[in-house]
Amino acid sequence: MSLPTFDGWTCPIPLKDYPNIVMGHGAGGRMMNDLIRHLFAAEFQNPLLGQMADAANLDLNGGRLAFTTDSFVVSPLFFPGGDIGELAVNGTVNDLAMSGAEPLFLSAGFILEEGLPMETLGRITNSMARACRAAGVQIAAGDTKVVNKGHGDGIYINTSGIGTIARDIEIAPQNARVGDSIIVSGTLGDHGIAVMSVREGLTFETEIRSDTAPLHGLVQTMLQAAPQVHCLRDLTRGGLAAVLNELAEASKVGIEFDETKVPLKGAVLAACEMLGLDPLFIANEGKLVAFVPEQLAERCLGAMRRQALGQEAAIIGRVVADHPGIVVARTSVGGSRVVDLPAGELLPRIC
Repeated sequence: MSLPTFDGWTCPIPLKDYPNIVMGHGAGGRMMNDLIRHLFAAEFQNPLLGQMADAANLDLNGGRLAFTTDSFVVSPLFFPGGDIGELAVNGTVNDLAMSGAEPLFLSAGFILEEGLPMETLGRITNSMARACRAAGVQIAAGDTKVVNKGHGDGIYINTSGIGTIARDIEIAPQNARVGDSIIVSGTLGDHGIAVMSVREGLTFETEIRSDTAPLHGLVQTMLQAAPQVHCLRDLTRGGLAAVLNELAEASKVGIEFDETKVPLKGAVLAACEMLGLDPLFIANEGKLVAFVPEQLAERCLGAMRRQALGQEAAIIGRVVADHPGIVVARTSVGGSRVVDLPAGELLPRIC
């Protein structure tokens, strides 16, 4: 098999414009999308990878499994409401949950930098163990590597996960349908602003805490109320804006939503205004967006609001036949704007 060569590339132009990796290639926006689509997906192409979901859906001996992997490089390691260990467990559990799976087993790979205090490592592993117990999953395999001092950033964690999917569940990025209602499970931007506040030494009148949490219980509640949920995504890198654009493109539909219906904490909104950030692009680690048939949307919303992690859920928009692949927001002043993918780096290393 020949290695990829970049010298003769005529397409895609986006990758030719960046001969070296930059931070934006991991920030959840268009640059990362281009890297995944035109390099990784092109080289590794197969039907399973082509699902392009948070977790691959595997048929195995008559059963259905969800399989996912994720890596965590958040800086700082500890932040209001969580730490890299809890984040690693919850992030992988949530990727499994977005396919409707019941998470069962995780692996944990640790890349440790020489000089990392043992007390720090102990706090992180203790946090991971608590998160596993809370989510009802087990770490069934692991690996440890150590790199020289100055060649890491304390600790990086890779986690993979396996879960089971019921036969009657069909959730996929390509399944959005015209007429679907769009539901978010709670306030946007909490995790990203919590991490930024510590990283930049910012203080606010009200402490902003990460929303990191396992979402599979909420998802199961939603599926009981609305078994025909079409799409689910957790709102991580790139925030709501990135996820809506990905789903609009995957399903070849248009998306419209009302900015005034998007739930936001006052402190997060104030922080975004002060920093010049759009909360639609800020990451969460305990929130999701769901595409639900319109006739089931209110029932699903009611079930979500009866759960602790869905109390602030809201219907914010709908799927339309117009402008396929494009996301449009109705603004508070009655106008509209196209909400595109961010080009690259907005808040790097938030997960």
